[in-house]
Amino acid sequence: MSTISTKPKSQGGFAGKLLKNQIFIPIAAMLLLLLFNLIVDPSFFKITMGLNSDGNPVLSGYLITILNNGSELAILAIGMTLVTAASGGQDISVGAAIAIAGSTLLRVLCGTNTRPDVLRTPVFVAFIVCCLVAMAFGAFNGALVAIFKIQPMVATLILYTAGRSIAAWINNNELPIISDPKFAYYGGFIPGIPVPTPFFIAVACVIVITLVLKFTNLGLYTQAVGINESSSRLNGLNPIFIKWLTFVVLGLCVAVAALIKVSRLSSINYSVIAKDIEMDAILAVALGGNALGGGKFNMAASIIGAFVIQMLTTTLFKFNVPSDALPAYKAVVVIVLVVISAPVFRDTMSGLAKKLGAAKNKGVA
Repeated sequence: MSTISTKPKSQGGFAGKLLKNQIFIPIAAMLLLLLFNLIVDPSFFKITMGLNSDGNPVLSGYLITILNNGSELAILAIGMTLVTAASGGQDISVGAAIAIAGSTLLRVLCGTNTRPDVLRTPVFVAFIVCCLVAMAFGAFNGALVAIFKIQPMVATLILYTAGRSIAAWINNNELPIISDPKFAYYGGFIPGIPVPTPFFIAVACVIVITLVLKFTNLGLYTQAVGINESSSRLNGLNPIFIKWLTFVVLGLCVAVAALIKVSRLSSINYSVIAKDIEMDAILAVALGGNALGGGKFNMAASIIGAFVIQMLTTTLFKFNVPSDALPAYKAVVVIVLVVISAPVFRDTMSGLAKKLGAAKNKGVA
């Protein structure tokens, strides 16, 4: 009898743990999209080696496109996850901030000449300035949220509205163009390496945030503030500083994404660059099973969620979904995925799995 009574617990417990694991939902969503593409058109998985415009061998295919374009989204998901966990809100100014950071990068590289024959400063120096500017705007948003207690979405609406105009003002409404082919390496391919450079940049960012969360208390403090700000203050934490810091970290992620975005075209379009990317970043966090009201988070789930969102976008483009209808198709699928990833849904499914396991073992007995 003791053996029979323990079986339901083990079976139900395993299913419950599987469904409650945050990383299960984005992985399941990715597998479903892969299965759909495998059934409908197996060519989705075809990867070929070809030559780019410079004559260098590069990999191409839908999966490579996902790795390439999903990398910058994964980088933004890192910062958005921390902001969401600490503040219980989201930063909707990410796209505009990328425009500002990218415009700053080009201004430093080009100077007053929008068509320079040679770069005015090294890319590294320009990138440092880009980081400082992006982090400054992140600090501005963070101050509004942490110090003045403005709801994050409302606070960041200011930069969302004015950001692209600021970006255009930085370069006097002109569109600088960089002719140095080496600058395109950051958003394209390094000669001799057939894998897109943005993927390596994203991997580096993931390694850095993993080490930071492992060897510092940033993750613990962020979750503590998000779960209960008053309690965290009584335990010696400074909720204002921690919230502010997460927005600064997001600003740093914005700078990296801006480098990739601008490098892809060696120029910038202020009104189009990174348009609506903040929505994809927020969806990546939600798809990762992270509560949008703040608190506990799973960084790995958010990063996987970013690539799932990009896979969904690539799949829709592959099947020639009209650009005007793309957001509608995407919204329907994302709503389903986000509902499935909700803790309430997972708890319900976990309870159902336990009941089915118990009923099955009763029948066996």
